[in-house]
Amino acid sequence: MSEPPRSEPMRIVLVGATGLIGTTLIQRAVGRDRYRLTAIARREAPLPTGARMEMLVADPAEWGQAIAAADADAIVIALGTTWRASGRNEAVFRAADKDLVLACAQAAKAAGVRQCIVVSSVGAAISSRGLYLRVKGEVEDALARLKFERLDILRPGLLRGPRDERRPAEKLAMLATPLLDHLLHGGARKYRSVRATAMADAILQLAAEKPRGRFVHEHDAIVRAANRLEPSSRR
Repeated sequence: MSEPPRSEPMRIVLVGATGLIGTTLIQRAVGRDRYRLTAIARREAPLPTGARMEMLVADPAEWGQAIAAADADAIVIALGTTWRASGRNEAVFRAADKDLVLACAQAAKAAGVRQCIVVSSVGAAISSRGLYLRVKGEVEDALARLKFERLDILRPGLLRGPRDERRPAEKLAMLATPLLDHLLHGGARKYRSVRATAMADAILQLAAEKPRGRFVHEHDAIVRAANRLEPSSRR
């Protein structure tokens, strides 16, 4: 069920604004006056023409204050690094993929933010043998314990969209994606790739939905949410 029309725009604070999901979300919000975005990032990034939002540039140590100042209805957390980018150092990896994510969520909860929307990964589980998926699972569990009124966890497979950095394995996977997606059926559908635009549209739609609780969205649920989003007035 979608939220009924409101006179004031929905206020969303976004952390991870310069990554693939963050930049796509900013672009997809243009022309949708029901949303007002505040993006928080380490470095400044250009905003698309017509963007109804502000970009706050701050050191991560100050993000908690910025989140509180945003007075948001929902926080979107699209943070994350790679094992290679972290120098294959577990402490560095956890600092970015877990500690910073939870610090942002805790700041939002303390500020009275109603909803948390976080980008996780398909296969996330604390029982996973792989560090990446195990850490994602730990984050999901920790977020649930914060008891937001609504928690939306998005678990996409391979993300399709332009990146400043693309790992070699991802390049190969992108070439094979059209064939692989058609081979994934039944329970394996959750591993299908997801366009960054679909992820962004799903996030915007979920931010407008009111039922309380914890919701986990894998491939098909992400696509359904994206398809429920009303078209932009500028498209």
